[in-house]
Amino acid sequence: MTAPGRIELREAPTPAPGPEEVLLRIRRIGVCGSDVHVCHGRHPYTSYPVVQGHEFSAVVEAVGANVTSIGPGAKVTALPQVVCGQCRPCRRGDYHICDALKVQGFQAPGCAQEFFVTLADKLVPLPDTFSFEQGALVEPVAVAVHSVGRAGNVADRNVVVLGAGPIGNFVAQVARAEGARVLITDVSDFRLDVCRRCCLEKTSNAREESLATASKRVFGKDGFDIAFECVGLEATMTLAVATVGKGGTIIVVGVFADKPRLDLGLVQDRELRLIGTLMYQRADYQRAIELIASGRVITEPLDSRHFPFNDYLKAYSFIDQQGEKSMKVFIDL
Repeated sequence: MTAPGRIELREAPTPAPGPEEVLLRIRRIGVCGSDVHVCHGRHPYTSYPVVQGHEFSAVVEAVGANVTSIGPGAKVTALPQVVCGQCRPCRRGDYHICDALKVQGFQAPGCAQEFFVTLADKLVPLPDTFSFEQGALVEPVAVAVHSVGRAGNVADRNVVVLGAGPIGNFVAQVARAEGARVLITDVSDFRLDVCRRCCLEKTSNAREESLATASKRVFGKDGFDIAFECVGLEATMTLAVATVGKGGTIIVVGVFADKPRLDLGLVQDRELRLIGTLMYQRADYQRAIELIASGRVITEPLDSRHFPFNDYLKAYSFIDQQGEKSMKVFIDL
């Protein structure tokens, strides 16, 4: 992507893996909401030109001389973080918030290429039973796993998820899998129907029902004490702060293209916890694979459309045109 909304396809020689690297043949790429922000020129941390792509599944094509942990033919995905390993967050194990963090597809070249080289230690093997679509969805499910983990133990807790796009859907499914009682809200009947097809039965259309009313209907007088903001809008953050129970927790999952104003007086007075969440670690990938493999996270209803690699820009046009009726779009190689 050389500029917002402009993609150039280029012929390039097949790269060779270094001693600690692997060469991957990319099979599926998922188009993420953050990718759409880049296409619109509204991602706060991406400059151009950039090779996109960070949600993917692949097959190992070749391995470097020192790689013994995996061989050609294995079905894999990989973590897209490029980290320094030396800063304070890295030294304490929080490499996903490295001071010098670069993410493939945003600040480093991504996987939107037929052959992609990455370090062997970034690989995450996939079950042979996984479809390539399931493999490409491990990354967004890992986002959800990490986000739910930031709330602590959610078992037997009342949880609201604001936003039923792919990330909100997966956050709700992961929270349910971890034992929470879940209500998910959106303004789109289409997305809420996808939620119900994923066995998320407690839904509410925010255009037709206030969050307070929906919460009382689903949870009774106790309301809810954990909220996941998965939209990235001032209005939904304001709603979460105003509605979550006293002493409650709000996990900030959505990417905010515009800086929101927030009533911190209300946060202080109600003794709320605002917690950020960014990306994931390897353990989140492993848990995501377990949840998909077991059927506790259902992915098939989110599959909206597939485009061939040469029609990459058409995928963005489709997402823009379909709006709320688009969930997960894939690029096929």
